Order: sequence, then C-alpha cells, then structure tokens
Amino acid sequence: MQFKRVSPVLAVVAAAVLLGACGKKEEAGGTAALPVVKIGHVGPVSGAIAHLGKDNEYGARMAIDELNAAGVTIDGHKVKLELMTEDDGADPKQGTAVAQKLADAKVAGVIGHLNSGTTIPASKIYSDAGIPQISPSATNPKYTRQGYKTAFRVVADDVHLGSTLGKYAVSTLKAKTIAVIDDRTAYGQGVAEEFSKAAEAAGAKIVAKEFTTDKATDFNAILTSIKGKKPDVVFFGGMDAVGGPMLKQMKALGLTAKFMGGDGICTTDLIKFAGGDIGEEQVYCAEAGGVEGEAKAGMDKFRADFKAKFSAEVQLYAPYVYDATKVLVNAMVKANSSDPAKYLPVLAATADYQGVTGPITFDEKGDIKNGALTLLTYKGGQRVQLAVIR
Repeated sequence: MQFKRVSPVLAVVAAAVLLGACGKKEEAGGTAALPVVKIGHVGPVSGAIAHLGKDNEYGARMAIDELNAAGVTIDGHKVKLELMTEDDGADPKQGTAVAQKLADAKVAGVIGHLNSGTTIPASKIYSDAGIPQISPSATNPKYTRQGYKTAFRVVADDVHLGSTLGKYAVSTLKAKTIAVIDDRTAYGQGVAEEFSKAAEAAGAKIVAKEFTTDKATDFNAILTSIKGKKPDVVFFGGMDAVGGPMLKQMKALGLTAKFMGGDGICTTDLIKFAGGDIGEEQVYCAEAGGVEGEAKAGMDKFRADFKAKFSAEVQLYAPYVYDATKVLVNAMVKANSSDPAKYLPVLAATADYQGVTGPITFDEKGDIKNGALTLLTYKGGQRVQLAVIR
C-alpha cells in the first residue's frame, strides 16, 4: 500500500511501531489513518454449531465497533482496532492451524476459542508466541491449569458448572436415578464427569453412562437402553445441535425423564433443534455467567442493542465475548502499550472490571473469580431464568 507524506506527523508512524501489534496504516478521507491494533477472534462459523460461532463473532464485532466509535488512546496516541476473525470449525486440528495464522500475523491478543476442544490445543501456540488469549466460553478446567501465563477465561469452569447442576438435580428436582450421556469432546466429557460426581455425592444413583459424538443424529439405541432403566433425569454433556435431536427422539420413545445439560445446550435455538416442542419445564440447564438485580438492566440493554445491530437474538456467549474484548483493550490502555509483553501483566491483574456479564477479576490461574452460573428452564417456548448462583 502507498502512504502519503505526512511530514511532521511522524509521531503517528512512531506510535504504530511502538504499539507493536501491527504497523499497518491506511488512507481515510485524504488524511493518514490511525495506527492499527489487530485483535484476533476465533470460533466455529461453519459446521453444526456455526450459529454459536457467529454469535461469538458478533459479540467481538460489537465491542470493537463501540471502542472505535468512542476512540481508543494508547500511550497518548489514538489507534484503530481491527478484528481478525478466523473459523476453527470446532475442530482441534483446524483450531491450531488458525491459531498459528494469528500468531504469525502478530495480533496483539486473541478472543477465543469457543470450544474447550479447540481452546486447549490452541493455547500452547498463543503461549509460545506470548499472545494473551481470553476464552469467553471454554469451560474445561484443563485450559487454565496448564501453567500458561497467557490463558484467561471470563466464565466459570466445568467443576463449578457440572457440580452445581448435579446438586440441583438431586436437591431440587428430587432425582434418585440418573442416566448420563456425553459427546466425547473435551467439554462434553468434562461437564458430564463433574455432574456425575456431584449427583452421586448428593445421593443419586447413576444407572447408565453412554456416549455419542458431536456429529451424531441417531440416538435411538442409546435412549432405548436408557428407557429400560427408568431414570428420573437424563444428563447430556454436549451442544444444542446434538441435544435438540436427542430431546426429540426421547419424546418419540416416550422417555419422560427431565433433560439436563450445561451451557452447550442452553441456547435459544435448542427448541428449533428439538423440532419445536420440548415441553414445559422439561429441560434444565446452566449458563456460565449471569447477572441479577440492578446489573440486569445492563444485560437487557446489551441484548436490545445486539438485536438492533445484527437483527438477531443473542444465542449464548456473545455478552462474554463482548466483555472479554473490552477487558483485553482496557489492559492495553492501562499499560500504555498493545505490546503483549507489556500489557500482559496488567491484564492478569484485572480486578473488578464492570462488564455486562458482571464484575471480572482474574485469579492466579487466569480464571474468573467468584464466577456466576445461571440456572434456566424453558416455558412457553422461551428460556426462563430460575436463579443466579455464585
């Protein structure tokens, strides 16, 4: 790209070098544009859960657009934030390939990935490159227990999520017998294991443990076997694109057990995947995160603004992506640098950042402290909040 002469405004060029994320300059309206800071975002925008990946991407886009509109100044120089989006297809191999692509592009930071199965292998690449990574949705505990100083997340992990659901199944739903199915992914297995441990500790009996895949569509053999054991609850560790058809087939077989799952099934699209009817208070799930009281007004505004901007309802994780993006940039501003080596310590020290998903403080592993969970059910074709638990 050709650059116009800007004479004494060499300070802007110097700022671009100082910022380190990207020395790129653009032309806009006949004047030299601002130095660009590249931020990566990765999620599955192809495949069975592309709707969730796009939801995440929209959350990042919304944050970047708002920050650029308000103006971001780092070390006394205004900058332009640029979002680099990549598709990992919810596939670990593809996830590491795009992670390397972002590392080679020398992005200042990464928001993603969505799935634990892609987030965990990609995290080594970002660590090796010294690039901070905030996952808005990966809940497998291993992600932040590898010792990487670059890994952060803004949602509670599977230990918290699975154990809360396990206790709820026994104490509130009064389940005595439970069947557990997982999709063999890092997320699905992790949340199912934590759920099972908590349910058994609370006094329930696990009468069946089955598994499928994250691409399966036929569950009749598994469900027929489970039906004979007459469980009070069927727990599924996996995503809505598999959980929905499973629910539909449960109904066809006359399996009337309550259906439970983690945040992966807790979406607005679950009803569509289940064929349009899942019954009143038939499904119980937990979303990692949640707000209540006065903070709910901020979340409601976010959802309204999101719908106005993208003509789409929030699916699940978009608010957490939005907050993660703003937390990342806030650390750069406070550190007076978008150089990962300089702002990483500031990011790690993030405390009481007030996001739309609630206050964000990272612990020594990069996990959110005192992370919230929202318990939900479905009534009248809508998700209905039951409680926010910390």
